[in-house]
Formats: sequence, structure tokens, C-alpha cells
Amino acid sequence: MFTQWKKMAATLSVAALLSMGPGMVSAQDHSHSHGDEKPAQLTLDSGKKWATDNNLRQSMGLIRDALAAELPAIHSGKATREQYRALAQKTNDQIAFIVKNCKLEPKADAMLHLVLADIIAGADAMMAQGGNEARKGAEKIARAVDNYGAYFAHPGWHGMKHAH
Repeated sequence: MFTQWKKMAATLSVAALLSMGPGMVSAQDHSHSHGDEKPAQLTLDSGKKWATDNNLRQSMGLIRDALAAELPAIHSGKATREQYRALAQKTNDQIAFIVKNCKLEPKADAMLHLVLADIIAGADAMMAQGGNEARKGAEKIARAVDNYGAYFAHPGWHGMKHAH
């Protein structure tokens, strides 16, 4: 039980860090280092996709696969609150892993935070809500996963558009 609590506390602190506005998080508040300015929208790196590392690619693949496995139930409206919560937990576990282990250069890291913020918001909606709000949370994660594929270099990546 204590381990579960520690995981939950770590995930919540990650969500709090990523949901703070510009200038509210300094570099020493968390393991990623970047300047005070936060980008407002996803952009490419001078026309190229941002570099990724193995830890990020592994976790994003697991998030995509977990969501893809639940898509039939989500699209048919038959996903239960427990299914949404289990998916949210799997997602939050991977987000915690990314934040702890992913090492990107500062500009790529700042872009990644935009993607992760949407994934966290989607997971939060699935954890807290049932029905339509949970479905919207899953859809938010699906869009974020597709954005990840559009803006980050991940060889062999296939997004959610191909998982339907």
C-alpha cells in the first residue's frame, strides 16, 4: 500500500509541475532544465522532428498500446469506469517514468511538456469522471499521442489514427 501511495504522490506532483503556468516552475524544482519561457504550442525543430530517447519511445509506445487496447470499448460507449481508471493508471505510471528517466535537450523537453500536459489532463479526466468526460479524456490522450508522432522522431511510430 505504501508503494502505491508513493507512486500516486509522485504522479500528482508531476501533474502539478506540468500544469503550472509559465515562470512558476524553476529549473531546480524538477529534473528537467530549461529556461523560464514555455512554448505556447507545438512546433518542429527548424522543420525537423524533435529528438527522442529510448525511455521516451518505450513509454509513449506503452501509452499508445494501452489506449489502443481499450478503443473498441471506448468507441462503442461500453468502457466501464474501472476500464477508464485502469487506463489512467497505466498512463500515469508511464508519465512518471518519462519524467524520471527521459533526458532530452531543453527545447525538445519544453515541447514534450506540451504533449505530456495533454496526456496528464486526459488521464485525470478518466480517473475522476465516468461516461462522457472519461471518453473526452481518452480522446485528449489520443490527440496528444498523435501530436507526439507528428512532432517527435520515433522510428516505426504509428499513432492512434491507425488503431481505430
